[in-house]
Amino acid sequence: MTTSGNDVSSTPNDASSETPPLLEIQNLDVSFSTNYGDVAAVQGASLTVRKGQTVAIVGESGSGKSTTAMAAIGLLAGSGRITGGSIKLDGQELTTLPESKLRSIRGRDIGMVPQDPMSNLNPVTKIGSQIAETLLVHKMATPKDVKEEVLETLRSAGVPNPEKRADQYPHELSGGLRQRALIAIGLACQPRLLIADEPTSALDVTVQQTILDQIQKMTAELGTAVLLITHDLGLAAERASELVVMHRGKVVETGPAKEILTNPQHPYTQSLVAAAPSVAAARLRPGAYSGTSAASSSSESDSTTQYDDASVQSQPAPNLVEVRDLTKIYPVRGSKEDFYAAKNVSFDVPRGSTVAIVGESGSGKTTTARMLLKLIEPSSGTMTFDGQDIATLDKAQLRAFRQRVQPVFQDPYSSLNPMFTVGRIIQEPLDTYKRGTVKERRVRVAELLKEVSLPPEMASRYPSELSGGQRQRVAIARALALQPDLMVCDEPVSALDVLVQSQILKLLGKLQQEFGLSYLFISHDLAVVRLISDFVCVMKDGEVVEAATSEEIFTNPRHPYTRQLLASIPGNELNIATDPDAA
Repeated sequence: MTTSGNDVSSTPNDASSETPPLLEIQNLDVSFSTNYGDVAAVQGASLTVRKGQTVAIVGESGSGKSTTAMAAIGLLAGSGRITGGSIKLDGQELTTLPESKLRSIRGRDIGMVPQDPMSNLNPVTKIGSQIAETLLVHKMATPKDVKEEVLETLRSAGVPNPEKRADQYPHELSGGLRQRALIAIGLACQPRLLIADEPTSALDVTVQQTILDQIQKMTAELGTAVLLITHDLGLAAERASELVVMHRGKVVETGPAKEILTNPQHPYTQSLVAAAPSVAAARLRPGAYSGTSAASSSSESDSTTQYDDASVQSQPAPNLVEVRDLTKIYPVRGSKEDFYAAKNVSFDVPRGSTVAIVGESGSGKTTTARMLLKLIEPSSGTMTFDGQDIATLDKAQLRAFRQRVQPVFQDPYSSLNPMFTVGRIIQEPLDTYKRGTVKERRVRVAELLKEVSLPPEMASRYPSELSGGQRQRVAIARALALQPDLMVCDEPVSALDVLVQSQILKLLGKLQQEFGLSYLFISHDLAVVRLISDFVCVMKDGEVVEAATSEEIFTNPRHPYTRQLLASIPGNELNIATDPDAA
């Protein structure tokens, strides 16, 4: 199954070894000054990007991949500085150039597409003005013709209705359109090299494919080389001809992308490949469900399910959650037609199982989860939890319900109070619901830290002192504090690199086995869903278009939209093997 018709072995980005290097980095050292002395972020890194070639740098967070790219463009953050080595662009040494010369190279010779459009686009300046600024600064347009050049740049980046978009602010655009605006800015001056730093990490697979196709189309037309920074191995395999693997500031392996990902040599590369989620992989834990879908509809509401594991008796699993014809309608100002965020959504969550809701942005999956959490009220439909109608809960019953149903959100940094220590964050639910004495609560915090594989001394730290994976473990520990029956996980691993992602998924599987937890797992990443789910509901435009066991969805998808989602997974055709033990 291919995602964009690109065969890695014959990608148009391939460049012969005889092609002259465009970017040549040799023995690069980068250090950052701290209160505790200098910290070496990059040590002896070397890589080559040839004209017209796409090279991907992969590695976990903190491996030095973005620092290496930022050193090449002279945009190291804070106290970062190059302490050794050479960076040449088409034979010209960049490390010794004055800032004025580097400023003229940025944008014109080296373009940049950063990761987060909302923090890289000026929120108070219209999109068209931001592109115009780039064109005017580098003398790619005159004040007289800059407006038409802006519109042409937006058209080239695949932005529909460019006249309207140019007059809008970033917050008025979708995530995909904002990313296209960044692509337009990065390629406005037709640079010889484009640095794309995690350009699609926050986007769903279909939008991701569209964005990457647009970058590939534009760079191919301009003859631009691409240095792609990513933690997504499938994406790297599909889009790059050469792969550079970084670990703790060092390049540990380099070579043809497909060869490295199918036959990794370095132990770290092997661990990355083993941890990468793949739709070819089996369900993480034994005893996955098979049989009738957990989804229900007006014509088929029987949700009989069975375990695959022969050691477990084949019998129906009782439902913890039953959702029927759930609908959420929002009136649209200035329009006679209302907006259906969710429409007649029906599914069940059997006890001890994981039901995943997948779909692209705007499909209604998060709206459905928020209704189940009783954070927003449905327009119609019913939801029952353990046989109780959620809509009829009185104040006391709602308080009990909130103890048994706990959320884990996508971004742990924004969902954890930055002013609280880890210990206080985890203890807060126990204090709120007056569970045990003060001493018993502290003991419980220590137990929870152990359950999520964090050391006890972590209790005295603040969220800002933790890595992304550690913060997500703290969020899970807080959710576990009240011993819930159901955890609603909304994109809990989408912002994490593959090794940390794998650890969190394994942790969720272990906790499910130990405590009999049920999960409603919201995600746009089908490879992750394949690893953790028993049942899958596919949503599009607010409706469930297909629902079945995980095995059925991934081996025999029936709806065209499901097939489209599966076909859009980067590197899916490689079938990179996943080691369940690694995940």
